[in-house]
Amino acid sequence: MTENDFIGSKLDAPVISCRNIWKIFGATKREFATLASEDLTDEEISKKNWTAAVRDASFDISRGEVFVIMGLSGSGKSTVLRCISRLIEPTSGDVQIEGENLLSATDEKLIDIRRQKMGMVFQHFALLPNRDVLGNVAFPLQVQGVGRKEREAKAAEIISLVGLEGREDYFPAELSGGQQQRVGIARSLASDPSIWFLDEPFSALDPLIRADLQDELLRLQAQLSKTIVFITHDLDEAIKIADRIAIMDQGRIVQIGSPEELILKPENDYVARFTKGVPRSKVVKASSIMRHTDNSDLENLIFVKPDDRIADVSEILTKSNGTIAVRDEAGKIHGVIDRETFIQVLAGANV
Repeated sequence: MTENDFIGSKLDAPVISCRNIWKIFGATKREFATLASEDLTDEEISKKNWTAAVRDASFDISRGEVFVIMGLSGSGKSTVLRCISRLIEPTSGDVQIEGENLLSATDEKLIDIRRQKMGMVFQHFALLPNRDVLGNVAFPLQVQGVGRKEREAKAAEIISLVGLEGREDYFPAELSGGQQQRVGIARSLASDPSIWFLDEPFSALDPLIRADLQDELLRLQAQLSKTIVFITHDLDEAIKIADRIAIMDQGRIVQIGSPEELILKPENDYVARFTKGVPRSKVVKASSIMRHTDNSDLENLIFVKPDDRIADVSEILTKSNGTIAVRDEAGKIHGVIDRETFIQVLAGANV
């Protein structure tokens, strides 16, 4: 699926639309406006003692999409998220949230949008140490003026959703790092936001806990269908959770695409080098290597789903000595995969 295909498969109007976002630290909007029509070079920026954190970023994000922005440290990925949420002011550009111009919103309107539409989770948990789990999760609702009985009932529901039922009266210091981050996730969901911003939320955690929370995120997304902007520097994490990935380099978005597109069709040498070590079986989907068939008499075959990645279903596929059916959740057969083709993908060959 291409970028345009994904957008077309969702609502016509994107939930988030960013156009020509620049963030240059040290430059005022007026100073930048006098140069915006020029091709601003690194040399010109350096002469003015400016720092270009984001350069001319444009993208759309569809409802229910997990959109990952990734890059090396200093690439500008977190700055983009802060511009989208207007935690920092872009130097130039346009940000639309559900059709509303965020950059022209008054302070009062901006606060209302954040409270009603945005949930945020950051690398550092920032829990309130003097409040228990229930109090931390209920806090956003308290800020909104929701009554105690209602907000605590809602908080208890979200606590159960993230797997912390029974720990409502624990304080942050009594929880593990992974449990604290679950509280942060629950708190961000308490007001039922339509948009979820996550800025490297798992990077401070141990690998096993991190993997568990990635699985938890996917489970929650399957239930809640939020529009997610997720920041990470970890390509494996991005591949695991993303519908699409935007790769950044020195403030610029250099390619946007599905994990499969980035690995199989890099648009430049930087993306090719960035994704070089990723096994193809981690990104290639069953639908990409199947051959279509009109034969509906395949019910007795082992089957996988069209969006299953080959590495994730390798154990299932190795049980077959022949053809594997590709079947969706409604039971419709979309095609078949020959065992030989499956083995070639696992071995890293182009197919």
